[in-house]
Amino acid sequence: MALPAESIDLYTVTQVRELERDAIAALGGAGFDLMQQAGAAAMDSLRRRWPQARRLTVFCGPGNNGGDGFMLAALAHANGMRVQVVALAAAARGDAALARAAWTQTGGAIATWQPGQVLPEADVLVDALYGIGLDRALQGPAAEVVEFINASTAPVLALDVPSGLDADTGHAPGVAVRADLTVTFIAHKRGMHTGQAADCVGQIELATLGVPQTLSSATVADARTLRAACLPPRPRYTNKGRNGHVLVVGGAAGMGGAAQLAGLGALRAGAGLVSLATAPAHAALLNLVHPELMSHAVAGVADLPPLFERASVLALGPGLGHAEWGHALWQAVIDTAKPLVVDADGLNLLAAAPRRFVTPVVLTPHPGEAARLLGTEVAKVEADRYAAVRELARRYAAVVVLKGAGSLVADASGRVAVCPWGNPGMATGGMGDLLTGIVAALLAQGCVPWAAACLGVGLHARAGDLAARDGERGLLPTDLLQPLRRLVNADTGGEEIDAR
Repeated sequence: MALPAESIDLYTVTQVRELERDAIAALGGAGFDLMQQAGAAAMDSLRRRWPQARRLTVFCGPGNNGGDGFMLAALAHANGMRVQVVALAAAARGDAALARAAWTQTGGAIATWQPGQVLPEADVLVDALYGIGLDRALQGPAAEVVEFINASTAPVLALDVPSGLDADTGHAPGVAVRADLTVTFIAHKRGMHTGQAADCVGQIELATLGVPQTLSSATVADARTLRAACLPPRPRYTNKGRNGHVLVVGGAAGMGGAAQLAGLGALRAGAGLVSLATAPAHAALLNLVHPELMSHAVAGVADLPPLFERASVLALGPGLGHAEWGHALWQAVIDTAKPLVVDADGLNLLAAAPRRFVTPVVLTPHPGEAARLLGTEVAKVEADRYAAVRELARRYAAVVVLKGAGSLVADASGRVAVCPWGNPGMATGGMGDLLTGIVAALLAQGCVPWAAACLGVGLHARAGDLAARDGERGLLPTDLLQPLRRLVNADTGGEEIDAR
């Protein structure tokens, strides 16, 4: 598993446009110069990724993204490649018109896209249709070209952003190019690191196009990716009580496995003690199967106070259910002053009785739970995951993890971190319960909610990637437990986290 050397700054489309304008001004107002550099950077990436490629088909839109494609075509032609250029329109705008002219001056031809046309075979297809300004669904010829590209067996290079993908949100409102490699220009766009972008961007390479570092460093990034991290080594003089006591409240009749998984996640993430407050129907069995988990039969709220007294952190929701038993326990837990992680049915009950928290709290919704917490639809959450996670953190005064491809972590101040790890095999029941236990264990060991959420999400996703080396389908939550143990102890790399 490749670990990034450091976290990556992510910017909004508006911020990137401002950086581009400032860069053009610093270069003496020559936007065409940036276009030339974009073409050269794309050519370098093309030769590195596909050194044997000799035949190239470049699909160019009418704007600046198409101009980047024309410049790449001219450079590829100069390097002896056979280049076919297919344009959406008969003309280009602004600096892109200069790039189009540069291509035709090499003697290159331009074919205007026609449905059903037969194109020469290519070793690589280049998507230069639309750039970061697109925030609508592609239609007509543009959609047809994208469908053609996606149906091809040739690898795909996207310039700046795969066409059809909103670079601000990671949402694709219609068809979008599925690239193998995206060379993105000037700065990393936040939308390319979450949501549907996971199926579109492929590998991402950044080409700054010579934009002065002073310009980007003067702009506060909208978000950052997580870095690989772990907890510092424990002191030799320690005991289990110093490593926190997590109490998992959940596991209604028939759903004891959810509470069990949360408890195991807490143990593997280093909690000194883990108790389960669970339904009497399976408490005894859980004690037999996992004696390291102290499972307590809880018939009702009256059984909770002694467990609350011993616990340092509460994890509420795995397998809790919506019935009277779960609702009563939820009310008792939510009213305590203990640090708290809320997931699953704990979130669904919170959506029915919203509140702003005054104690340290981490909420870990998937998009469906997030929609209920916001009183909206899942589609709206996924259409702008950044806006959704920020609103959840603000509304509930909590640290919030919005799970999914490119999980997001936000706090009430608007700070956002993006998880660059994880895989489709983790889309299975119980993975969220495991994450709940991990985050609770990190809180119990002294991390503040922001650090616990960021470290917990990263450890969970990285453990999933290690476990998926044997294949993604069939991946079980328990498969993550052994790699999780190694990761939390830094045996596979990672910096010690600042728990503040």
